[in-house]
Amino acid sequence: MTENLIPQLLKVSQFFASGATLDYAFRREALENLKAAVQRHEKDIYAALYSDLKKSPEESWASELGLIIADLKYAIKNLREWMRPQRVPTDLVNLPSVSKVYTDPLGVVLIVGPWNYPIQLMLMPLIGAIAGGNAVILKPSEFTPASSSLLSRIISEVYPEDYIKVIEGDGAQVVPHMMKNFRFDHVFYTGSVAVGRAVYQLAAEKLVPVTLELGGKSPAIVEQDAPLAQTSRRIVLGKFLNVGQTCISPDYVLVHNSLREALIKKMNETIRKFYTEDPASSYDLGKIINVKRFDKLVGYLSEGRIAGGGKYDREKLFIEPTLITDVSMESPLMKEEIFGPIFPIIGFDTREEAMKIVNQNANPLAFYLFTNSKQAQDEWLRRIPFGGGCINNADWQFSNHNLPFGGVGNSGMGTYHGKFTFDTFTRRKGILKTPMWFDPLIKYPGLKGKLGLLKKLMG
Repeated sequence: MTENLIPQLLKVSQFFASGATLDYAFRREALENLKAAVQRHEKDIYAALYSDLKKSPEESWASELGLIIADLKYAIKNLREWMRPQRVPTDLVNLPSVSKVYTDPLGVVLIVGPWNYPIQLMLMPLIGAIAGGNAVILKPSEFTPASSSLLSRIISEVYPEDYIKVIEGDGAQVVPHMMKNFRFDHVFYTGSVAVGRAVYQLAAEKLVPVTLELGGKSPAIVEQDAPLAQTSRRIVLGKFLNVGQTCISPDYVLVHNSLREALIKKMNETIRKFYTEDPASSYDLGKIINVKRFDKLVGYLSEGRIAGGGKYDREKLFIEPTLITDVSMESPLMKEEIFGPIFPIIGFDTREEAMKIVNQNANPLAFYLFTNSKQAQDEWLRRIPFGGGCINNADWQFSNHNLPFGGVGNSGMGTYHGKFTFDTFTRRKGILKTPMWFDPLIKYPGLKGKLGLLKKLMG
């Protein structure tokens, strides 16, 4: 499986070294070609995502394909400006020089994607890598074979394999082999915290910079002034998109005890409205990725009192959207990222109490706060470190390419989306351009007696 990988990587490295990716015209054409290919294969993408995850075309568009198309359009429109050297101020001692910041490609970059959004979370980083002028190796998840195969076909149709290449196979074998035997110029990994640590360790051996988009237990906080109907709709949608298999979905709800029972009732009503009285047949609910994950999730159901839902079908890899209460803070349900349609609901009396619960699983990737109180908003945002999030919404921060997306601490490092992806895959290079006609002797030896003047110029 791995014997021919290193020669392939060396060919990609040689292509990058040729300088072919440096020009604006080359990069723009590469982005245009990807956009055309994605649009051409729209129905194939829907079919692959249904096969792997039972996603409907509508959900596939809203959470994958539509985001890709929007990001491509944005990158194509702004590429020339992103590539243009940016003039910055020059300090007094260097006048009349001109200072500019240039952006260089990093080189050959590796993008390792997850299974939960197998098309979007591969192509969104790729857009920025192309825009930045890099050559790229893509490693999609082996757990979504239909999407992985389609991605390989799309990329091979559009690009020569010495420029952008998809490497399929068992990630536990392929990725370490590549990283141990070839020095990438950047590694972009999306997935679990445990695997992220392993990737980081491999990268450190060769001093390779990394971007890690991981996960964590992302809370939804419901303060006592939150309107129940809107809050319920937004939390339920955010949680059960892709049946909870979303790194930024709310992992648990912290609700003020004065609203706890009313919120549970409203959320159950909302779940039935969204997914019908027979969720197993719902058009809008997908399936758990595999039996191993299914068994893990079903094991969580015994760790509290089921307050809604709870049905499952192993043969169909289906678990009903489930609300669960009376959960111990020491249980695996509150120590591990759930990544499925099981939703603990926990009451609190004071904000301090709620903050202590959040800090038991510090540095979540996402954070969702439901309140109209400006004071409450300011306090939560000031005191809780997290990657990004929403006030009075859930998940939708991901769709705005003007916002940086990324984690903090255990939930990851680095950001992307829109220009932030371009920034991730380029290196800033500072250049000072000095005219020859102005050459003050104060800068040269002998310097004796010039200390006061130097302090004025450089102070």
